[in-house]
Amino acid sequence: MNKKFFVYILASGFNGTLYIGVTSNLPKRIWEHKNGVLEGFTKKYDVDRLVYYEMFENPESAIHREKRLKKYARKAKIKLIEQDNQEWNDLYDKVCE
Repeated sequence: MNKKFFVYILASGFNGTLYIGVTSNLPKRIWEHKNGVLEGFTKKYDVDRLVYYEMFENPESAIHREKRLKKYARKAKIKLIEQDNQEWNDLYDKVCE
């Protein structure tokens, strides 16, 4: 079984504060954000709603994509989220299935 890597976007709520990260264990990482395990930006601003993610076959591709997304204008990030998640639903339960 090949390890997968994920780039994800968290939001504080609909059209709220955004955070972009990368991980090899998406359910665990989102759980950590939701439960305040990770100190920093997401805990300080209550950013814990998974609104978007992409899967990659290797860490280099995921890190490259994360860096590109972080350079996107806010409007472009919102457009990306709303392509598949117009309601900004929390996708956490979906990734835990």
